Amino acid sequence: MIRTFFKQASWWVAISFALNLVWEVLQLPLYTIWQSAAAPRLAYAVLHCTAGDALIALVSFLFTSIILRTVMWPSSKPWQGGVLIISCGLAYTAYSEWRNVYEIGAWAYSPAMPLVSGIGLSPLLQWLIVPAITLLVFRAAGGARSSMTP
Repeated sequence: MIRTFFKQASWWVAISFALNLVWEVLQLPLYTIWQSAAAPRLAYAVLHCTAGDALIALVSFLFTSIILRTVMWPSSKPWQGGVLIISCGLAYTAYSEWRNVYEIGAWAYSPAMPLVSGIGLSPLLQWLIVPAITLLVFRAAGGARSSMTP
């Protein structure tokens, strides 16, 4: 069971990392760091945020596996799992964006960032779109089936 979880989670995080890396690069102009930081700082910010995204994806995968009582949810319960994993990502992102932008000041939105109740639209869309694509790629790549073999 633990071995299966690690195989499933590894697949999930790897796919999620790659997709989130692309998203983080594309959304850079929507943050003030885009105008103020040098290339090495931008690269660090992208990798740091992508690592955080991978951690959110891992915790969301674990939470979804616990709630659905199976690590095989991508193949056995993709709709239920998709809703749960997207909900986890959205909830954490809304909290994190609010805290980091308005309370801590760790980052700031550029005027180009569309807002939804004060939260950046791009990070919210990220946690709607990236987990859905991750699930599709995961299933197409055989992540769930490959974890069944010893």
